[in-house]
Amino acid sequence: MRDLKIPEQRHPEKAHRPDNAQPRKPDWIRVKAPTGKGYFETHKIMREHKLVTVCEEAGCPNAGECWSQGHATMMIMGDVCTRACSFCNIATGKPPEGLDAFEPGRVADAVAKLGLNHVVVTSVDRDDIKDGGAEHFAQTIRAIRHRSPGTTIEILTPDFLHCDPAVLEVVVEATPDVFNHNLETVPGLYPEVRPGARYFHSLRLLQRVKELDPTMFTKSGIMLGLGEDRQAVHQVMDDMRAAGVDFLTIGQYLQPTPKHHAVDRFVHPDEFAAYEKAAYGKGFLMVSATPLTRSSYHAGDDFAKLQAARRAKFG
Repeated sequence: MRDLKIPEQRHPEKAHRPDNAQPRKPDWIRVKAPTGKGYFETHKIMREHKLVTVCEEAGCPNAGECWSQGHATMMIMGDVCTRACSFCNIATGKPPEGLDAFEPGRVADAVAKLGLNHVVVTSVDRDDIKDGGAEHFAQTIRAIRHRSPGTTIEILTPDFLHCDPAVLEVVVEATPDVFNHNLETVPGLYPEVRPGARYFHSLRLLQRVKELDPTMFTKSGIMLGLGEDRQAVHQVMDDMRAAGVDFLTIGQYLQPTPKHHAVDRFVHPDEFAAYEKAAYGKGFLMVSATPLTRSSYHAGDDFAKLQAARRAKFG
């Protein structure tokens, strides 16, 4: 890949718009509306099994494409989060008490019915539960393994911030193929973007997964366009590599509603390409960095590439 020269000015459009106005969405960030038989079939299976998807709850821009191919990211432990991150469109508040004991089985049945080769399972944060939902994650992984033994499993977990550190072992011992936990943004923006989370705790969680199982792939991601600068992004990459993270995702932040954190800028695809090149140079096995990149976007294809990259590097 050629060297890409990106201007140092972070906010060129701010000189031409009022402080309270949002930058105009560029052509490269636009997506097609969801449609097609595959999309509606996936929607039907989710409703039949009474499942929640992060695709719908978070308003993912890639939902139409993914669902049309029969891919959906399952969101377990309900649809109400105990955190109030300023970037996220998932409902926040006090969730119903307890967890649905039958949910792991329903997730496994949906995975089998969709015929997925690779599935992503995520959740809301549940600070109201003693183990943060660690055992529920483990039960879901085991149920999918039992129902669809050929399906590879990727989990995108909360940070288990208020739990005994040992709960992480419960999840790792269930042997997901990929353990993903997103840092989401640079540490300096945590107070306004992720007020309920702690950057170094999340980083330590990813490092601990590698200590518990060095063979498990770890993955993390951040969003651009929240007000970060380039130096801070590179520092996050270095921190991730020091924690042994294998796979990095970088995507454009999109403001869900006027009440959420404002978009600081829309990052040009060339800048994403520059970050991708830098990340590979820092030693990541796999990098996905585009405006529309999301944690679970093309996750199955990326997992195959991740496996190939490890074989090429380590034999």
